[in-house]
Amino acid sequence: MHELSIAMSIVEMAEEEAVLRGGAQVSAVHLRLGALAGVVKDALLSCYELACEGTELQGSRLVVEDVPIEVYCPKCLAPRTLESVHWFVCPECKSPVSEVIHGRELQVFALELQQ
Repeated sequence: MHELSIAMSIVEMAEEEAVLRGGAQVSAVHLRLGALAGVVKDALLSCYELACEGTELQGSRLVVEDVPIEVYCPKCLAPRTLESVHWFVCPECKSPVSEVIHGRELQVFALELQQ
């Protein structure tokens, strides 16, 4: 389960940032998670709680923003959001697409801190 190692890395990064902010308490970590990131959201949420045990982040929340798959359609010349991770065709013109714009994200983008 690689979600545990990801959760541990998130906790470590958040702890380091809290120290840089004068020892502020982290109440929440905000994460963008793309549909193609290869991470199971529910498993990550469970592992986050485990990774936080006994750390400064114990009791904090992991807030996950789901990022859909957005591709560039060469026929429409426009970005399109896919309806499925299994069907890489433009939802408008039904042409095959391969250029992924969004959907691979695994990014901590904000921390909620309390002084």
